[in-house]
Amino acid sequence: MTLLALGINHKTATVAVRERVAFTPTQLESALGELRHVPQVREAAVLSTCNRTELYCVTESSGEGLILDWLSHFHGLPVDDLTSCAYHYRDNEAARHLMRVAVGLDSMVLGEPQILGQLKEAYQSARLASGLGGELELLFQHTFSVAKQVRTRTGIGQNPVSVAYAAVSLASRIFDDFGRARALLIGAGETIELVARHLREAGVRDMIVANRTRERAEVLAREFNAEAISLNEIPDALVRSDIVISSTAAPLPILGKGMAERALKKRRHRPIFMVDIAVPRDIEPEVGELDDVFLYTVDDLNEVIQENRRHRQAAADQAESLIEHGVSVWLHERRIRGGGELIRRYRDQASELRQRSEQQAMARLARGEDPEEVIRILAHQLTNRLLHQPTVALREASGSERRDLLTAAEALLLDPSSTKP
Repeated sequence: MTLLALGINHKTATVAVRERVAFTPTQLESALGELRHVPQVREAAVLSTCNRTELYCVTESSGEGLILDWLSHFHGLPVDDLTSCAYHYRDNEAARHLMRVAVGLDSMVLGEPQILGQLKEAYQSARLASGLGGELELLFQHTFSVAKQVRTRTGIGQNPVSVAYAAVSLASRIFDDFGRARALLIGAGETIELVARHLREAGVRDMIVANRTRERAEVLAREFNAEAISLNEIPDALVRSDIVISSTAAPLPILGKGMAERALKKRRHRPIFMVDIAVPRDIEPEVGELDDVFLYTVDDLNEVIQENRRHRQAAADQAESLIEHGVSVWLHERRIRGGGELIRRYRDQASELRQRSEQQAMARLARGEDPEEVIRILAHQLTNRLLHQPTVALREASGSERRDLLTAAEALLLDPSSTKP
């Protein structure tokens, strides 16, 4: 079996491609079901965030071509568009990649903590969809253990920084006095909660939270003494807002060019700063063409992110060392697990031979044959049956001058305490 990781991320694909390959929560269950039925795929999990879409699979062979074809078909994309920006890793390299993702070493913001929670959600989704077997279960559990070690033994998690932080940091460079700015936050998930927290710490006191479910918006709004609205109230809120930061799981844009034009006219063309963190995007790209809108996406946060990366590089080096050790431990456990499967098959084979000999012995006893003779025949038959296949294999190895197999057989089959002939 081969462990395979295949995907695209912020380093290999633009946001325009990433949003077309992202899986919405409603798509995930059916996607996992389909992926499990791709020929040669035995286990599967899907990680889909604003910065990456990755498939982790256990396959009977390398299998990346079949999986890439499936991903292309599922999203209705030409396979060549994916091939040009996709990457894949196998076995220990796949395990190393997953561990680096889990601790934030492969993130746009080095060490960002949200990815571990997203990975745990991907794990739970795969479990519920019966996508996990022993191989991926072992890998994910070991990855979570390594991530915990990295968080507790290095400084990579100190002063947590995220894409949400980068968005607020960029906004702070635009506004001289944050305390006089009003922010419209679209969405009510973890990322927007972080945005609200960072805005409050930066001095913003006036916030509006818009969400598809107004009740969810009210829960978040209460925490920050903000105003809660539904998505259909965004046009009016946009007129009153200087900052717009959006992060939802909506499959289509929420804020369009026409809406922005009408709001700017009522604002008498006072500028609006917008950051669209979502993938797929919440704000139509054409909004950025308007003279009084400064629109940024996750791909535009690089300067803030690079500054963060420099500060965390020493901790990242420590994390890499812990991951290398983690990969070694995982490989060892994987080999043990593989040996356990071989042992099980060998014991099943031996048990089948024992049962056959036992049945024949019981039949002889039922016919009234001498018990001592039956025991001698049983012992002779069982010995021959257990030794037949290893003996044939040893003769073939000897004839082929396979000294490696003969040496291994000697270590496995002979009691070292016995006297050699």
